[in-house]
Amino acid sequence: MDNAIYAAMTRQSGLMREMQVIANNIANAETTGFRREGVIFSEYLTATGNGSEGLSMAHARGRLLDLQQAGMTRTGGTYDLAIDGPGFFAVETPVGTKVTRAGAFFLSAEGEVMTADGNRLLDEGLAPILIPDPVTQVAIGPDGTVSAGGEQLARIGLFAAPDPEIMLRHGGTLFDAGDDLAPAVDARIQQGFLEDSNVDPIAEITRMIQVQRAYEIGQSLLDREDRRIRDTITAMTR
Repeated sequence: MDNAIYAAMTRQSGLMREMQVIANNIANAETTGFRREGVIFSEYLTATGNGSEGLSMAHARGRLLDLQQAGMTRTGGTYDLAIDGPGFFAVETPVGTKVTRAGAFFLSAEGEVMTADGNRLLDEGLAPILIPDPVTQVAIGPDGTVSAGGEQLARIGLFAAPDPEIMLRHGGTLFDAGDDLAPAVDARIQQGFLEDSNVDPIAEITRMIQVQRAYEIGQSLLDREDRRIRDTITAMTR
């Protein structure tokens, strides 16, 4: 296969991957606490033989997480929590501890603070938070202190954001941040609020159009190369 086709195919593959990321961003533009992603393109060089020029191909397997804070929506819910500043909640999942900015929690029948998916919210020591029955009128302070009737019950853990380049999305709004979770600095909890998605739908749609046009140009190049090769083969076999 001609080197130009190899190069074009790697570019097309990267653009397709970026289109998938953009589509996922748009689909989650209204998802509480969602963090948008971008694709990182890099150049991959490979040798083509002794005395020949190298082949440059596009490589788009890297993703960069956008940790920019989004706006907040007031809900008034006791267990609706938003983080003001850099930081994450930690939740216990069947596959280990994950972090999230989505703060829509509720109280289970067992008195545990959980997500809608059944993941338990963790305190600063990575232990589940239990609200004993029949406690009511729960107040959650900016530092995560959970109290009722003047008595402190627990303190919600607020953990620093790891390097966005190493954070792996674990579906939806959950992220794998590694084993070393450090306390967050300058992060505060707002009770009765939920953080919005930080996706800008207009910017994402604009980018989607740009990627689509770039993909169409690349496809035109592949079509022309295919016709050129076919014409060459036809001419040589006459």
